[in-house]
Amino acid sequence: MFALSSTALLGVALLASPADTTERAPLPACEAGTRYIELTADASSKPPEVCIRPELSLNLFFDAKLARVDVEGRERFRRVKMMDDTLTLVASEALHDGERVPVTVYFQDGAAPTSATFVLVVHPSQAERQVEVSRHERTVASLRQGEQQARAEAQQCREEKARLLAECRGQGGLTGLIVNEWMGEKGVVARVLKDVTSRPTAPLEVRKAISYRAVGPKGRGRARGRVALEVELRNLGTVAWTPSGAALVGAKREELTGLTVWLLEPIPPGESRRIVVELDAAESEARGTFTLKLWGGQDGAEGLALDGVTFP
Repeated sequence: MFALSSTALLGVALLASPADTTERAPLPACEAGTRYIELTADASSKPPEVCIRPELSLNLFFDAKLARVDVEGRERFRRVKMMDDTLTLVASEALHDGERVPVTVYFQDGAAPTSATFVLVVHPSQAERQVEVSRHERTVASLRQGEQQARAEAQQCREEKARLLAECRGQGGLTGLIVNEWMGEKGVVARVLKDVTSRPTAPLEVRKAISYRAVGPKGRGRARGRVALEVELRNLGTVAWTPSGAALVGAKREELTGLTVWLLEPIPPGESRRIVVELDAAESEARGTFTLKLWGGQDGAEGLALDGVTFP
């Protein structure tokens, strides 16, 4: 562990635009909290997509009892349990990022629609844990719960937007770090990660990995702080590789939230580029060992997992 100049963190952008679209099917937008799906009798409608992760349970609750369920590649699921109006699914590690698995349920009462198909999409970092499915109009209580959830998410987005705008309008360089209270008396501490291992699904080589931590003064409440991870990647392939997202996942599969990524631009064949991820973390947070997941292309199938990431 050693201290580096604080300018090492100045290149981290707070927001980045997603990569250009490709011909592959894009990853769906994953919802936090309880998701609500209303079915229609229109057979031509597109099946809803639901985000899943291996070893994390997905619970689907229906407003009618189920007769049976068909799961494509059922042997790749650790658990498929149907009970009355509930279906629980737990995917195994045999499913990989970007894969899509159709699941069809059939209802006992014979009312329209008599069945419903969902597409489970293996997301590199996110998972929807609870989904409520209805064939009829939702109850007032259900609508109120969804409204409260939407309001909470909107308020969180407004607070995050205000924070980002305030920082973007502020000073840059060392002055910006001092004004935003990221420095404290310890400055920025860095750690060269020598024991990390990579599991690439794209022709990528990790040339260097350095983690950073900056902790501000305590003042009122907890001390403010940030951590960042800088990874230098070399493209060993014959075509450009474009990163489209990143996530930091803990040993218990918990994902660190509020991650920002820089730089989501193509890495030409034979060349190297830096990718930096950053998030808010007090001095006691972001402790332990994490896995950095980087995925490219909108289907999330190409990228790498970097195991053994720690912060100073």
